Amino acid sequence: MASIGVPGLILILVIALVIFGPSKLPEIGKAFGTTLKEFKNATGDIMSDDSKKSSDKENK
Repeated sequence: MASIGVPGLILILVIALVIFGPSKLPEIGKAFGTTLKEFKNATGDIMSDDSKKSSDKENK
């Protein structure tokens, strides 16, 4: 799977600037950051639940 490099990120930012305008970009960035943080927390909770279940099975 290919990763997005610096030129790709610059292109995405320019397209977002054209579509949404400079006044909306901070709001969109904040919403994206909040969503990403919630997603990471949810996946962390799932991983910790799985590790608890596996350690409980090992103890039995």
